[in-house]
Amino acid sequence: MVRAAEAAALAGVAIGGAWTVRHLRRVVVEGSSMEPTLRRGDRLLIVPARRLRPGQIVAVADPRDRSRTLVKRLVAVDRDRMLVWVEGDNREASTDSRAFGPLAWADVAGRARYRYAPPGRVGTIG
Repeated sequence: MVRAAEAAALAGVAIGGAWTVRHLRRVVVEGSSMEPTLRRGDRLLIVPARRLRPGQIVAVADPRDRSRTLVKRLVAVDRDRMLVWVEGDNREASTDSRAFGPLAWADVAGRARYRYAPPGRVGTIG
């Protein structure tokens, strides 16, 4: 079931946008830092971010462990210094820029655009 939903999501996003499938990334939400917006186990498609704006949900490289990806809300963008500030929606359960500071613009892997699983929670992400 997840494979079919994932394939449909990939096709829909690739056809609907100017991206190809190779530019999409998949991320599984592992913690509770983005509750109630995102929940543990949500599976997201991440697309390249053409423009970064506060309020978007983004995937970023974890500055504490670069092999991990964090999903957070973009709170501020400093275009002059090419820095971003990210925070989780669930402030009590989130390790974010309040703990590790601003991130380089290049650390943003992309924007979360679509939740393809679990069933019943499938849909676009603002």
